[in-house]
Amino acid sequence: MKIEESTIVETNDYKVIIYPASRSFTPKESKVVTEKLFDFLATWAAHGKPLSSHFKIEKNQFIVVCVDEDVEVASGCSIDALGGVMKEIDHEFQLGLFDRMKATFVENGEVKTLKLQDFRSGLRNGEISKDIEVYDFSKNTYVAFLSDFLLPLRRSWAGIYID
Repeated sequence: MKIEESTIVETNDYKVIIYPASRSFTPKESKVVTEKLFDFLATWAAHGKPLSSHFKIEKNQFIVVCVDEDVEVASGCSIDALGGVMKEIDHEFQLGLFDRMKATFVENGEVKTLKLQDFRSGLRNGEISKDIEVYDFSKNTYVAFLSDFLLPLRRSWAGIYID
């Protein structure tokens, strides 16, 4: 199932895997990604046992896959299978889903992604404001995703690059 925007407070702390694209999805890409993930997650299993999972496309740029491990734990092989589907999507659309040497942030209300080297340089030379918010793709639970996915620069992983 797809996670929709909601006012419902989540009580389950699902395992989360975040795939950040280097750019926004086109409407066609979003449609294809949604279809592929619906198809894959409908049959996703760990050691033959179905996984209770869902996904959402956040900010039209980040694919967030959740697994309720209280129902069934995602095994290494099942995570590899998900990675295989995501690599197919990445290859088809050149999204940079596996490029971890980038920084994604919000500046003046706009989501921007830069190579990490360019991001550090921009912060140091003042081209990027220190009042930005930075995305953290290392979150691995849904509660952490909800509370700390987007943080002010000083509170984020990128805070080490200032002052």
